[in-house]
This record gives sequence, C-alpha cells and structure tokens, in this order.
Amino acid sequence: MRILITNDDGITAPGLDVLQRIAASIAGDRGEVWTVAPAFEQSGVGHCISYARPTMVQKMEERRFAVEGSPADCVLAGLYDLMPERPDLVLSGVNRGNNAGENVLYSGTVGGAMEAALQGLPAVALSQYYGPRNARAEDPFESARLHGVQTVRRLLDRAAWDSADYRLFYNVNFPPCSAAEVKGLKVTAQGWRQDAGHGMAPHVSPSGRRFLYVTGGPQQTPTAPGTDVAANLDDYVSVTPMRCDLTAHDLVASLKDRLE
Repeated sequence: MRILITNDDGITAPGLDVLQRIAASIAGDRGEVWTVAPAFEQSGVGHCISYARPTMVQKMEERRFAVEGSPADCVLAGLYDLMPERPDLVLSGVNRGNNAGENVLYSGTVGGAMEAALQGLPAVALSQYYGPRNARAEDPFESARLHGVQTVRRLLDRAAWDSADYRLFYNVNFPPCSAAEVKGLKVTAQGWRQDAGHGMAPHVSPSGRRFLYVTGGPQQTPTAPGTDVAANLDDYVSVTPMRCDLTAHDLVASLKDRLE
C-alpha cells in the first residue's frame, strides 16, 4: 500500500512521527509512506489553499518533503508533483489536541483529509485529545500511538468507502487518557460544545503596538450523548464519518415550498 501522510502542526511535530509509525505498519514491508507536511505550523487554517501565491517545496530526505503552505496544499503537492503515482490512502495528523466538536470546522488536520476526499481518495484525519490526565504525561500521544494502527485497520477493513462526488472520509479522535484506560471505539456524530467558541483578545507589545490574539474556549466540556467529544471524555476513540457537502438536506424540501 502507498500512503501519503500530512498534518497541520508542521513537519517537525511529534504527532507526525506517531503517524509515520502508524502508516508504516499499515503500508507493510512492501509499501511506501510519503510525507508531505507544512514547513511551519498551520493549525487552524481549515481547508485553506494557497490560491493567490506560489508554494515552495523542500525535499528533506527520500519521500519526505516540507511545503510552505497548508495541509490541503501538501496533499495537492503530493498528488500533482511529488509522488510518481497516486496513493491508496491519505492520513492526516496526529494532531496535538482534539479536532472534535466545533474544532472540526477550523482544523487544518481535517482540511488535509478533506482535500484528499475531494481528490477521490480514501482519507482519515487523526487527532490526540489533550486533557488533565495526559497533557503533562511523558508521552501525551500514547493512546494514539498504541491504538492508531488498530483503528485505521478497522476502518479500512470494515468501514464504508464510497465513490460519491462528495465521498466519505473519517475523523478520528483519541481520548485524553493513557492507552490502558481506552475503553474502545465509538462511532459518533460531530458534537457542539457550549461556550467553547473562539474570540479575540487585544494585547500591547513592548514597542507599544496593539495586536489581537485568537482565544479559545474550554475543551473539557462534554457534548451531547452519541457525539465525538462526549465519547472522548468518556475514554473512547471516536470515529465520525464526514462529507464535504455542506447542504442542509433536511431543509431543502420545505424551503422549496416556501420560496419557489
């Protein structure tokens, strides 16, 4: 199997090393793992592409490249320039912090998987939830490191994979606990954390210039039962099937009656 991996934390991020090991195990001895990742951190860029400026690529070593762009740029660079053949699978992550709930909408990690899906490829985004029990641990990625291979293999073997225009991809979050405490896997919907949205806070630099910094909300607030954050905080790996289609299909018929 030929696998392309990327992330949004950057090519030197520890989570990318975790993903490299996961991908190598999935690819097998006769497979290939290609790394195309941002040269610098790209957290929060979502599905951004560098449409208005060129993208520089640097070869770090064999099958390993740093791209001055977003995770979606990295996927495009891999597919259309760097790889001699299209990959069989694209993995994005392992992100430092959760990409569950409303975080999905901002996530560059999810954006990388989303671009792969739009390009007609099977894709999985993987993120490691941080919390009081693992944030200061010697290996905060332990649950992803030890449960990642099994989770991806289970998805490849048992999950639905289609060829629809907006094809399926999967968003995986590993819980904020030790690997031994992980209770299992749950298929979930995307949740919504109350009072956890982003804001802006002003700060004045030593030179007197005023800057605005994006702020976040509490990440340990549970979401509704059956959703990703709730499962993660209950020590389960969450798997959420996703599509890029943003249509509110439940409203189309009634809206036609009112507007047409």
